Amino acid sequence: MSNRQTRTDVILIGAGIMSATLGTLLKELVPDWKITVFEKLANAGEESSNEWNNAGTGHAALCELNYTSEKSDGSIDISKAIKINEQFQISMQFWSYLVNRNLIRNPQDFIMPLPHMSFVQGEKNVTFLKKRFEALSNNPLFQGMEFSDDPEKLKEWIPVIMNGRTLKEPIAATKIDSGTDVNFGALTCMLFDHLKSQNVEINYKHSVEDIKRTSDGSWEVKVHDIDSGKIEYHTAKFVFIGGGGGSLSLLQKTGIPESKHIGGFPVSGLFLVCNNPEVVAQHHAKVYGKAKVGAPPMSVPHLDTRFIDNKKSLLFGPFAGFSPKFLKMGSNMDLLGSIKPNNLITMLAAGAKNVPLTKYLIEQVMLSKEQRIEELREFIPNAKSEDWDIVVAGQRVQVIKDTAAGKGTLQFGTEVISAADGSIAALLGASPGASTAISVMLEVIKKCFPQHMQEWEPKIKEMIPSYGVSLVEKPELIHEIHTSTARTLGLSENLPSQITCQSVS
Repeated sequence: MSNRQTRTDVILIGAGIMSATLGTLLKELVPDWKITVFEKLANAGEESSNEWNNAGTGHAALCELNYTSEKSDGSIDISKAIKINEQFQISMQFWSYLVNRNLIRNPQDFIMPLPHMSFVQGEKNVTFLKKRFEALSNNPLFQGMEFSDDPEKLKEWIPVIMNGRTLKEPIAATKIDSGTDVNFGALTCMLFDHLKSQNVEINYKHSVEDIKRTSDGSWEVKVHDIDSGKIEYHTAKFVFIGGGGGSLSLLQKTGIPESKHIGGFPVSGLFLVCNNPEVVAQHHAKVYGKAKVGAPPMSVPHLDTRFIDNKKSLLFGPFAGFSPKFLKMGSNMDLLGSIKPNNLITMLAAGAKNVPLTKYLIEQVMLSKEQRIEELREFIPNAKSEDWDIVVAGQRVQVIKDTAAGKGTLQFGTEVISAADGSIAALLGASPGASTAISVMLEVIKKCFPQHMQEWEPKIKEMIPSYGVSLVEKPELIHEIHTSTARTLGLSENLPSQITCQSVS
């Protein structure tokens, strides 16, 4: 077996939405840089970015109740919702930039307008939802949101959820028409097609086996060509590890101090998919409920209209599960292999803290199909078991780290880990993930290329007009961005009929 040695400017590990986004940004900022991509699987976007492996929600905090929490004084904290919404607006601007310049085409192939709704039952939850609505609707980012606890109005909004429902307790919902369904698998493939046209070298069926620092400060990546069996060595001044759940093990191989005392906890998921076109046709929204006590935030139940392969689908879930694999197509040894002397105490502390979560996951794994259908009936009372099939979704690896809250704290978000000199970075974590990919990759660029930021900033602002601006303080700019991105991406029909620019109360 011969070895091949190649030098490049940037190496991207993993052909998912994060690497696709970072590669596209860098190609716009420095077209002359040589970028090389390595992906273990045969195609782009086959793991977490795949359309069947995630909820496809354009996460803008319009319907996700876990992004707004109730404070001890009874008020609603919407700071996280504002942050996530602003990040999604950045994504919309960048995608619009790409479409306007014909760098990607046919936006309807990856994004569709779709109402986002929150649905709750019980007096306490209805009170919470109304307070959440009042807090959000006073903010210009969330204009157009409606609230109703009137069963007749809810029958208009969500007929399949209301049909056959016995109203034993109060119910309520919020609805906002400017939500989206995003096919991140299709978008990932579009971006890699674009990168290929820009002479980016994309190597599929190439597994990264090791990463080592060289004497000149560069990084040497050892790559296994799965088809030929050959081992190749590639060096670059900058490496991005965007391998989803597989990023942790590669980060650990770098040996950088920032990779110490970090672990990962894998959570798998299942969805119920409707196979009855008549039922699918009755529902047109993403409807999010509240997570059960002890459930991880990524397990918030939701009934989703999806657009996959130009076909309307209906999914319910996710049902959490446990697998020691860090990737859907990973190894059963992934979890055990991630435990190192430097993170053993961190992992043990996390295990001790999260006994209720472990119990919940075991219970979820043990559910029969009929038990899952019973949970579905909390959303669709008339659901028939024969109308629904089970689909295994992607693996998510939640970050475990030592924080001010103590050792072994489980993190439910997306996190960038980078070397002090910015020469290597890795993306860990899960939701809101793909929806905020552009913001996250701009964070990588800012951390890893500070010496170029002054030079690159004008181009970044050309791609993302709101870059560096707090949108919540600029209602006129919000209106302008909503209008222009909706027009470019074909979402105009779901904009509020009248958007008034108002100050935040």
